[in-house]
Amino acid sequence: MWGIDMKKLNLCMAGVVCFYLVLLLAAGMLYKRQTDETGREYLVEINRIMRGMEEQGSFSMPDLREMKQIEVVSFLKIEDSKDLKSINTFFKHRNQYDTHIEPLTLGDEVYGYVRFDYRRVVEAGNVFWLMEGIIALSGIASILVLVYLKEKLIKPFLILRDMPYELSKGRLEGEVRENKDRFFGKFVWGISMLKDHLKTSQMQTLKLEKEKKMLLLSISHDIKTPLNSIKLYAKALKEGVYDTDEEQKKAAGQIENLSGEIDAFVREIVKTSSQEIIPIEVEASEFYIKDLVDMIRQYYEPKCKLIMTNFFIGAFENKLLRGNIDSSFEVVENIMENAFKYGDGKRIEISFYEEEGCLLMKIKNTGKPVKEEEMPHLFDSFFRGSNADEKEGNGLGLYICREIMRKMGGEIFAVREKDGMSLHLVF
Repeated sequence: MWGIDMKKLNLCMAGVVCFYLVLLLAAGMLYKRQTDETGREYLVEINRIMRGMEEQGSFSMPDLREMKQIEVVSFLKIEDSKDLKSINTFFKHRNQYDTHIEPLTLGDEVYGYVRFDYRRVVEAGNVFWLMEGIIALSGIASILVLVYLKEKLIKPFLILRDMPYELSKGRLEGEVRENKDRFFGKFVWGISMLKDHLKTSQMQTLKLEKEKKMLLLSISHDIKTPLNSIKLYAKALKEGVYDTDEEQKKAAGQIENLSGEIDAFVREIVKTSSQEIIPIEVEASEFYIKDLVDMIRQYYEPKCKLIMTNFFIGAFENKLLRGNIDSSFEVVENIMENAFKYGDGKRIEISFYEEEGCLLMKIKNTGKPVKEEEMPHLFDSFFRGSNADEKEGNGLGLYICREIMRKMGGEIFAVREKDGMSLHLVF
């Protein structure tokens, strides 16, 4: 595939070269035509001189100082046309000039022959060479630009274009070659970071899965012992093995103790399951709220306009906030996507207010709010409200938002509104 694309590019470059060669040829033909036309101006001067002689009725040497092309005028009388010497002198060739001969007619008779020696003056020569030079330089510049694009953009892109596909298939082995090119250097660096992040996440996921499986196997093995004992005590009580009240109370006590052991194992399973699902890292830094708002506006205004959702961002002071701007945008992105998915699509509004030295960003969307009893679980992992219906999702969006905000030293909380839901980000 790479070879085919490079072949197309080489054909394109060859086409550009051919185009400029044709252009140069066309310019040369145009110049020749113009030369043929402009170079015949000497005939105008000859006709003027001949008319003057015919009106005068005889030959007289014209004033050539006003002539641009006529250099020498000679005359051969009709009676001298039989003299060989006069004829040779008249027709003698002058190397530096072109020659034109006209008969001088007075009345109905030929009086003689006038010879005009002229030098063509074509003023378009400089223009032609200037035009040819411009075309040639343009062609060279175009070819250099194409070669530059081929070496700096096309070739690196063709090397990198299959990389996202390979990553999407989970092929994380191999190294991304370093590229210091100013066009693709940052892209290659980002792809390399993405590959490393995916590989790390994959390893962490596998490690977590292994640990959980080992824990479950261990706990399930540990549970079997007290569970079997409970079954034996229960069967003994059922069949009346214990005759006295004291023995029955003792068996019941053993069942209670063994049930406590099983309850401890269950709590450990729940604790393990509630641990961090996705490893989330946030780089500690600072950013201005205006930069975040500009990112939101640039990304979501066209999208809201396309789906005909009223999108409004309120006034704010450009405060310097603690946190990471990319991570903050990820939080807003998750909330906005939820607003598109679960809202009614009429209006999304972002407003700002301050409390106790913190800036709060409120993102509100109209639509059906989450049920009151579901609010405490809204930020739990894998939780999906009853308003999710059959919409796609995994219940991790708001969980990730909370983890990011807390790692930036902030918080997030939700409020049921009269006509929808609002999420409040605390910076």
